[in-house]
Amino acid sequence: MLGARTLAGWFAALALWGAGGIAARAAETTAITAKLESIYLTAYDEAISRHAVATRDGTTYVSTGDIDAEWLRDASAVVEPYAGLAASDPQVARTIRGVVAREARYIQIDPYANAFSIDYKVVEEKFEVDSLLYPIWLASRYWRTTGDRTVFTPPVNRAFERVLRVLTLEQHHARRSHYRNPQLADGGRGSPVRDTGMLWTGFRPSDDPCRYQFNIPVNAFAVAVLGELSDIERDVYRNRKDAASAWGLSVQIRRGIERYGTIMVPPFGRIYAYEVDGMGHAAAMDDANVPSLLSLPYFGFVSPRDSVYRATRDFSLSSRNPYYYEGKFARGIGSPHTPRGYVWPLALVVQALTATDPAEVARVMQYLAASDVGDHRLHESFNADWPESFTRNDFAWPNALYAELVLRRRGKPVTDLVRPGDVRPQ
Repeated sequence: MLGARTLAGWFAALALWGAGGIAARAAETTAITAKLESIYLTAYDEAISRHAVATRDGTTYVSTGDIDAEWLRDASAVVEPYAGLAASDPQVARTIRGVVAREARYIQIDPYANAFSIDYKVVEEKFEVDSLLYPIWLASRYWRTTGDRTVFTPPVNRAFERVLRVLTLEQHHARRSHYRNPQLADGGRGSPVRDTGMLWTGFRPSDDPCRYQFNIPVNAFAVAVLGELSDIERDVYRNRKDAASAWGLSVQIRRGIERYGTIMVPPFGRIYAYEVDGMGHAAAMDDANVPSLLSLPYFGFVSPRDSVYRATRDFSLSSRNPYYYEGKFARGIGSPHTPRGYVWPLALVVQALTATDPAEVARVMQYLAASDVGDHRLHESFNADWPESFTRNDFAWPNALYAELVLRRRGKPVTDLVRPGDVRPQ
């Protein structure tokens, strides 16, 4: 179990901060530490034990929480923190393999859909490139952590091959793609673009329509994931052709980001744009949902000390970002998906995961503690001036990511809690 001293250490940089004296600050730190530990224990246990369902076909269905559907992105992100535990817990390993197997079936049913029901019906057909990337990322993380190649079945191989074909096609969306969605501009086609080497996507990780169709965080995620897919194709499936295709696509996307994906924003300097169209238009913003600009080091696209990333981070965490909010209890990134003034715990966790300053991590942990209204869960978003006002009672993703934050700070997976692999049968 995570000891109080471990969490308390995160607040050492703020031990003398503010008025009230050392004794008062120590008491406040103890209270915050206790609250953070309660959130952690709830998050680590519930994210998989309550949301993952073992189905009769041998796969694992993972609901997003209070919406009875599975998003490929959310499901992958929710179970990924348990990859370390899967190395020693066969039931958790089966759960994660079951998630990958189910997602492979989703991709074969409709690679342009982002959410499905437990009986494999399409719930939403919003083409979000990251929905195709997350299953590969999850499978790769599981493999590299456990050494278990059995996750890479022939159906998973066929799904990954289809992902590669779709992504290659969507590099040239305007000329080759037949995808349309009524929520997009220009009769469902999306805003005009020019070929850049990057991947066209219809919707953001928030499920909101893109303003400009080349989303930079999503393309950066694609660079990292396609590198992983290249290794999988070469080392597991022994398919050198697909390995070369994945690697080549990764290189083309990175070059596109370097050429079209940055903008000058005084006083920050050169930063990554959130979206571009390849014709000179760009959206200068960041969104709480992951992939985000803030999350670029989390996936290994850049070092957290990279100069362009540092400038981008400064922008994202400033009032120049139209979705950055400050209140009495927290300050952080929100989203056009939720009301103004509402900060997302998901973004706060990402901020802590990518921070290099212990004092920044400590401040973020205070904000997360302030968001707890007594249920010891992280919600989708909360009012920075009044945390009791929040969106979504049950949202698995930020809780799983918070568990990952704690695990990373400890430097090893937890194996001494109540086993979260007790998956509910369906």
